[in-house]
Amino acid sequence: MKWVLYCDGASRGNPGEAGAGALLIDEKGHEISLTRYLGKKTNNQAEYEALLLGLEELKKRGAVEVEVKADSELLVRQLNGQYRVKHEGLVPLYKQAKDVLNSFAKVKIRHIPREQNKKADRLSNEAIDLK
Repeated sequence: MKWVLYCDGASRGNPGEAGAGALLIDEKGHEISLTRYLGKKTNNQAEYEALLLGLEELKKRGAVEVEVKADSELLVRQLNGQYRVKHEGLVPLYKQAKDVLNSFAKVKIRHIPREQNKKADRLSNEAIDLK
């Protein structure tokens, strides 16, 4: 089964209070919204946490094919091998994300404009608001 994962992280301050949001959409168009309060994190850490939040749920649901859509250019380019991961706070999150991504049969990771990621952005901010 193919799924689309929209993910976004938010941090109020950098680092600051942070949240992760993920929107999962199955082949039939059914949506699943996920949020997680993260405590004090950088924005880039929150972006990775949002990705992992969605990927973990997709593994539980038996997903085989995943298309990740994120508005974080850094996250997308690091995962696609265009940028190196230099920040020591991101290295473990990057490794964890790569491990999970490698467990799917087919993965596509795309950068999208912020306007196309509004639901995941709202979810990441709700995670902070509802902590």
